[in-house]
Amino acid sequence: MSWRKKWERDWADVRYCSAACRRRGVSPTDRALEASILTLLDARADDATICPSEAARQVGGEQWRELMEPARRAARRLVEAGRVQITQAGHVVDPSTAKGPIRIRRTP
Repeated sequence: MSWRKKWERDWADVRYCSAACRRRGVSPTDRALEASILTLLDARADDATICPSEAARQVGGEQWRELMEPARRAARRLVEAGRVQITQAGHVVDPSTAKGPIRIRRTP
């Protein structure tokens, strides 16, 4: 979900970016991406990170590029649940404002 200026006052209450997102909800593919992220992190050292593309490749196979944004959304849902952190250049960042490449790591 991308930051919108009109949400500034109510950011804590925003759950969906639009009515279309609200109707769509979380699909089985979205759940598979979340599980893939957690499985990949389980297989690594406690302080290791993964790229969302690794989860997208695991779930999507040859069509993994289509799953890049859904993988980033899955990571944001896991951040909200307190299971992972999103980092850039080794520093934890706010997932709603992160632009560019991100890494995902377990919450310590």
